[in-house]
Amino acid sequence: MYLKKPLWSEGVRNKAAATNEDDDGEPPPSVVSDLVDSLTSQRVFREVTLALRTGLRDARAEFSFLRVRGLRNLLKFLRSISDSDSTIRLFVQTQSLPQLQVVPVLFSNSLRDAEEDNVGSLDHIFGVDPLKITSPSTDSEVALALRVLEGCCLLHRESTILAHHHKAIPVLMNILSTRGALGKGACLDALIAIMLESAPNQLDFESCNGIEEVADLIRDKQVDEYLRLKCGEFLLLLIGHINSRDNKSPMATIHEDIRQLLGEKSASLIWAASQFGSTLDPEQRLTALHIQARRVLESIDMY
Repeated sequence: MYLKKPLWSEGVRNKAAATNEDDDGEPPPSVVSDLVDSLTSQRVFREVTLALRTGLRDARAEFSFLRVRGLRNLLKFLRSISDSDSTIRLFVQTQSLPQLQVVPVLFSNSLRDAEEDNVGSLDHIFGVDPLKITSPSTDSEVALALRVLEGCCLLHRESTILAHHHKAIPVLMNILSTRGALGKGACLDALIAIMLESAPNQLDFESCNGIEEVADLIRDKQVDEYLRLKCGEFLLLLIGHINSRDNKSPMATIHEDIRQLLGEKSASLIWAASQFGSTLDPEQRLTALHIQARRVLESIDMY
């Protein structure tokens, strides 16, 4: 979604400014400005709801290629509103409406386990209603769905609650153990977004032995290097967040877990490196994260 400023709004504002100059410095008519702001807000809200309805309609489709199209549109929409606080607030408002909520659609379609679609009986053969067949999700579809999930949780904190209701952590841990590198990389990013500021999801992650799964991936030299680096970034972000909580996180024992799984030296490096660049701008922080993740990977390979 690309929001454009309506031409009529500029004309009204210019006319109001000209009127102000003719009135010897008197303040411009607030009624006109309020009307323009109100119409603009209504227009943007209509565009937000239209973008969501269009993307969600395709994301519910039976065929994977249609779901991929819907997910791409949703991801493009989330990226387009990420720099506008006012538009983010409108998106947050829409997520209180069940028909516009994104997270439930993701878990009911693209992130749904293929085994749930297995045919349990042949009763449909003798009935009049056709059997609904849904094409399985591809790796690229799953990766797109995880990116959309990540964006929703970062822009709308209550989406983490919706994700918890749909057993997000067990679903994502299953993806982490069964999908390819593309899906696993997106899964690690989504896990971070889901667990930040969400104690229930952190508890689920701990009960699923999530740290052990990530440690197994980063230690395995047969795993793609890209994925191992993503595991390093995941550990750095998770440890950094938990350290900022002053032992109030449900995962306060994670330091000991990492020490046992990766060794004392690697665990110490991860703890020290997780304190990187709190005063840096986002681009510099991302660069620092990549550098520190590679150092973590090198330390694990060394020891």
